[in-house]
Amino acid sequence: MKRWFLIGMIGIFLLVSSAVWAAKPYKIGALFSITGPTSFIGEPERNTLVMLVEEINKAGGINGHPIEVVIYDTEGEETNAVKKVTKLIVQDKVLTIIGPSRTGTTLAVIPFVERYKVPLISCAAGIKIVEPVKPWVFKTAQSDRLAVKKIYAYCQAHGLKKIAIITVSNGFGQSGREQLKALAKDYGIELVADELFGPKDVDMTPQLTRIRAKNPDAVICWGTNPGPAIVAKNMRQLGMKQQLFMSHGVASKRFIALAGEAAEGIILPAGKILVAHQLPDTDPQKKLLLSYLKRYKARYGEEPSAFGGHAYDAFLLLKQALEKAGADRAKIRKALENARGIVGIHGVFNMSPTDHNGLDEKTAFVLVRIKNGDWQLLK
Repeated sequence: MKRWFLIGMIGIFLLVSSAVWAAKPYKIGALFSITGPTSFIGEPERNTLVMLVEEINKAGGINGHPIEVVIYDTEGEETNAVKKVTKLIVQDKVLTIIGPSRTGTTLAVIPFVERYKVPLISCAAGIKIVEPVKPWVFKTAQSDRLAVKKIYAYCQAHGLKKIAIITVSNGFGQSGREQLKALAKDYGIELVADELFGPKDVDMTPQLTRIRAKNPDAVICWGTNPGPAIVAKNMRQLGMKQQLFMSHGVASKRFIALAGEAAEGIILPAGKILVAHQLPDTDPQKKLLLSYLKRYKARYGEEPSAFGGHAYDAFLLLKQALEKAGADRAKIRKALENARGIVGIHGVFNMSPTDHNGLDEKTAFVLVRIKNGDWQLLK
């Protein structure tokens, strides 16, 4: 009797297991700049998403459904991003999309996800991605507005009142420039110079020479590699001693490698992942940050950058949405919009119908200084 009972139980187990893994996969899409000038952003995002999908499928999937992910490389280009997002929606028929990596490529694909009503969780920073709110568009990267506030608060506390800005002429730089100009008066800051550089420029000496003539208290550079590294080197070559601030767009060791000795002393707002081991044990994100660092290094042999965390947070938000909504785009969108108290790599997310980023300046950023080729938490 016991023998037949055990055989029956094994049979039931096999049937249940077969049913679980026979369940139709939840198919999701992703767009990252895996190659090209901004590969330092997209590669860790791709790696992180692959790792998370592997982990969750090994643990049984979501609601018994394995996750199938289709990842395309935008190469950081708007035209390519549009082609790939169309393919994800029309050909691959994904439930939702994570990415793109850049502000410009995200803005380029928004009309398509809105038209086809596919939830998009961008990994880019520009505030224009979610302001004004677009029903089907969310993002996990900290907004440039929060980054500007972090820098300006430091300037205000340290008596730095005359500020020069130099920004890259692309979507990320334009959005940051707008916030730098809009928030200056709130912090008693006078912008004495406003210079631009192109994404492919290799010498910013003319712009910095004009800035030097204005004798600012500090300089803020807004861009992504390699331009900001050139700005840092050119300032050193010109003998400029002002405090140089960078945006969170260079929050990776790649920037330090590019800037070399000129990186020393630069201050920037960054996600806590860069200084996870320096955080107090009471920080609500520390446990997750250390776990992510350990798992990523075990999988890829190196530590992730802050950019990988954007994909991690996007998947966290999507996971809870799929658990609630299943394979229904409209319900996934609603679940994302109502996500509350999600502790992520880059902050605690509290989405709402009026806030599709869900982060605040308390948890989204810390200020770090580059010291001896590494990150130092400023307290």
